[in-house]
Amino acid sequence: MKISLAESSPLSQPDFTYGVATAAFQIEGAADSRRPCIWDTFCAMPDKIKDSSDGLVACDHFNRWQQDLALIGSLEVDAYRFSISWPRVMTQSGELDPQGVAFYIQLLDALNQKNIKPYVTLYHWDLPQHLEDKGGWLNRETAYHFRDYVDLISQAFGDRVFSYSTLNEPFCSAYLGYELGIHAPGLKSKAYGKQAAHHLLLAHGLGMQVLAKNSPNTLNGIVLNVSPCYPKTDSEKDKDAAWAADQNLNHWYAMPVLEGRYPESINTLPNEELPPIKEGDMGIICQPLDYIGLNYYTREVYEGVGNNDRHKWVDESLPFTEMGWEVYPQGLTDILLQLNKQYTLPPVYITENGAAMADTYADGQVQDTDRIEYFQGHLQAVSDAAEQGVDIRGYFAWSLMDNFEWAEGYEKRFGIVYVDYETQQRTIKASGLAYRDFISSRHLAKSA
Repeated sequence: MKISLAESSPLSQPDFTYGVATAAFQIEGAADSRRPCIWDTFCAMPDKIKDSSDGLVACDHFNRWQQDLALIGSLEVDAYRFSISWPRVMTQSGELDPQGVAFYIQLLDALNQKNIKPYVTLYHWDLPQHLEDKGGWLNRETAYHFRDYVDLISQAFGDRVFSYSTLNEPFCSAYLGYELGIHAPGLKSKAYGKQAAHHLLLAHGLGMQVLAKNSPNTLNGIVLNVSPCYPKTDSEKDKDAAWAADQNLNHWYAMPVLEGRYPESINTLPNEELPPIKEGDMGIICQPLDYIGLNYYTREVYEGVGNNDRHKWVDESLPFTEMGWEVYPQGLTDILLQLNKQYTLPPVYITENGAAMADTYADGQVQDTDRIEYFQGHLQAVSDAAEQGVDIRGYFAWSLMDNFEWAEGYEKRFGIVYVDYETQQRTIKASGLAYRDFISSRHLAKSA
């Protein structure tokens, strides 16, 4: 089974970037050579991780990076998106850790030697535990600690990086970690959610200011997760529910970074849930972006219930991933067009898109045709949006390899490479081979 797009598709053009993506805590392991982070602490709490696992070893990428880099090269991608482990590169006293920095410099140098562009995420959820002990993202000072970390690490990396993103999915950090409590650090308060969100956005703005000074020649931006929010019916109650969800999920993050203000729904919040905005904050948050990264997995459908509450609704006739998410490629086209209509967007990169499927390893192979279909549908959805005027420059498959899937542990596999966690053997799945062949065919067309 193949992945294909029309030759006339904007995604078939020679300068369109294809890549794979990972995150440090999910793959690196080697926890004994870094300081603890909030996910180490969260994993040690009872009943937080579904299979009671942790990220202490994960995919052992820290020790197997050369093998993994060869694997990335074999997939013929243009770019590799990965994150820096803040607790690996910074000491508790606020200085660079030479051993941690050296690990990433050797990785960056090797990527550049292979002509694979490094897309570096500076924060993918692994806050140093010593900062959480002082309040974490509820503490405004954490945003300034982030600024200092970005300052030192961007100087250390010099000209090795092609692109930086400040944060990955601040919605998840704030909402899942501080409001619902189902991700690290496991706190549960609506007021905490908005407080953490504001300080994360402030950290982004401060980080962008540093990058503009230290690394003006890289593409500098932020990565947001997005999902279109549809009403179940045309009833006012359902439409109001979808609007409220859309404001909370999509615009609470997009509007501050793009327009320097929070969405209208801020006026519906009780005083105790209002973000702790200080004079000048919104100007700091709204820095010029070289690009915006968007992560998409599924859509959301809402029905309104009493007391201005809302419930998610799912269409049982659609296919689902192992995460219980609807497979709905049209939603990616829709959200791209919606955002492009509402905002003056910088260039867009799809920085994550993929699916956890019920993979079966047999005879040295994983025949994940359902994942190939997922990629095919979503690449076509991106192409459709691009043809309708959205300036999309790249697409990253999530994920390079099976890994620690946060609160799901190791039970959900998103990789295009299968990982046997007992032996750490890697096997490229059928989807990885299909993705490679798709990219390879584009390279052949480019050189013809």
